[in-house]
Amino acid sequence: MHIPDNYLSPSTCAVLGAAMIPVWTVAVKKVKEEVTNVKMPLLGMGAAFSFLIMMFNVPLPGGTTGHAVGAVLLAILLGPFSACISVTVALLIQALFFGDGGILAFGANCFNMAFVMPFVGYFTYKFIKDIVKSQKGEYVAMAIGSFIGINIAALCAAIEFGIQPIFFKNASGQSLYSPYPLAVSIPAMMLPHLLVAGFIEVVFTVAIFSFIKKVSPGTIYEGAKRKTKAIYALIFALICLTPIGLLATGTAWGEWSIDEIKDVFSGGSALGYVPDGMKSGFSFAAIMPDYSVKGIPEVVGYIISAVAGVAIMIILFKIIGSLKKKKVKSI
Repeated sequence: MHIPDNYLSPSTCAVLGAAMIPVWTVAVKKVKEEVTNVKMPLLGMGAAFSFLIMMFNVPLPGGTTGHAVGAVLLAILLGPFSACISVTVALLIQALFFGDGGILAFGANCFNMAFVMPFVGYFTYKFIKDIVKSQKGEYVAMAIGSFIGINIAALCAAIEFGIQPIFFKNASGQSLYSPYPLAVSIPAMMLPHLLVAGFIEVVFTVAIFSFIKKVSPGTIYEGAKRKTKAIYALIFALICLTPIGLLATGTAWGEWSIDEIKDVFSGGSALGYVPDGMKSGFSFAAIMPDYSVKGIPEVVGYIISAVAGVAIMIILFKIIGSLKKKKVKSI
């Protein structure tokens, strides 16, 4: 679901980026008001969870791959506005350091995964939980919320892909950017998410929530004891397990490279060309592209990437928390 650069027109990216500005503004304000400096590192942990969950690629129908996101999990644990900030940071680190998701498409990816997914999933969860007031009801609400959240986000991405051939064409009628219309992009994105990725999201959400509820209830409930060591242990375990994501072969739908896209089959035939906007579009060289380190075995590079990404996010939010603490003291 990470849209690369040059799959969406610059104007599409600009519109979605502009749409995120008021969302980020409100989210930052809410986090400043509601999240204490003591709890601020939890946002870093949340970003780390989302970052790591997205490294666990799974095979999807059609020979592509996909992954869970963890945005609804974070919305349930931290609130939707905090989840928005955590997932935004995770997506930013992925784009800048690992080339996972485009720089120009950053706003679009945030719109889908840091805004639509956590808010839709959270309010679906809350609506069901308020009706079915029991522990079982809470988990049912969680499962449905996470399933709907990722699928609505996937639908948004599919629409963003699918409108490109409608509005942006060259003189010969070929699409300048994503070449697949809505009739192709929507089923190509939705069927794998409805059949597989949505259930993977449910498993991650329920499993991690259950673990945190058991070992560190203070992370969820006010007044209960918070044990961050147990959460860090879970993060460490996920880091060690991330190479499992390398077992899934194939490229995620809509994330092909320039060398791949002309040979992608749809409707029984290959595309046969590279859209002009992709050939002459924006290019950015990430430090560790595709979570790899040059000259190091793929598995080791994947783990190093996981460690680096997690460290950056946790340290960043700890610094923000300490700065907030100093500001409060000075006042």
